[in-house]
Amino acid sequence: MKLEHKSIIITGSSRGIGKEIAVLLAKNGAKVVVNYTRSKDAAEETIAEINKNGGTAIALQADVSKKEEVIRLFDETIRAFGKVDVLINNAGIMTNKPFKDFSQDDFTSQFDVNVRGVFNTMQEAANKLADNGIILNFSSTTTKLMLPSYGIYAATKAAVEQMTRVFSKEVGRGISVNAIAPGPTKTELFLEGKSEEFIAKLKGMNAFGRLADPIDIAKIVLFLASDDSKWISGQVIGANGAMI
Repeated sequence: MKLEHKSIIITGSSRGIGKEIAVLLAKNGAKVVVNYTRSKDAAEETIAEINKNGGTAIALQADVSKKEEVIRLFDETIRAFGKVDVLINNAGIMTNKPFKDFSQDDFTSQFDVNVRGVFNTMQEAANKLADNGIILNFSSTTTKLMLPSYGIYAATKAAVEQMTRVFSKEVGRGISVNAIAPGPTKTELFLEGKSEEFIAKLKGMNAFGRLADPIDIAKIVLFLASDDSKWISGQVIGANGAMI
């Protein structure tokens, strides 16, 4: 029970990697906040699975790109669980197009969720996260791969990495701040619209000849969310099977 007595907010955790993280962390003793923006039914299904396994969790709706909703997310978590020990910034969106085809709205929506969302939650955590807490932000291996059509998404994740490094030295109070950069992972968000040929190409780029399963990423998050990881801070941890 590595996370017993810890209260953890996981943004965008109603499905995909976020859901797998929520379920695993709850199994390890954490009190989990399953945050969602629109997927209420999926969030409730995640809560039901956690409860079935004997865990403790609540679902809280909040759009992390909106400051006032992030404030409410933290305040409601503190009312429910008394504190926030760990913040996991998993929420994100991805639109794939060549640079010339991106609209202004495409650009703005990705930066609003992927960058402003992390900024909003870290800013709130600066005052409301418990002493000796942990912040884990989600980046992506796409920051290094230079894949066509990923230009804006990769740019948002590069911004997250830089905010992570700087904030780790600013925040104080014993709080550690890191980012995790998964490689291709079998989620609805990632697989949508991709051909079998492209998926096969990605599988061949790592050392294990497969895409990651969400649980592969969740197990790394379990370590990084625990006190065992406290001497790691200001780092971007690759989780991509030696892809790069």
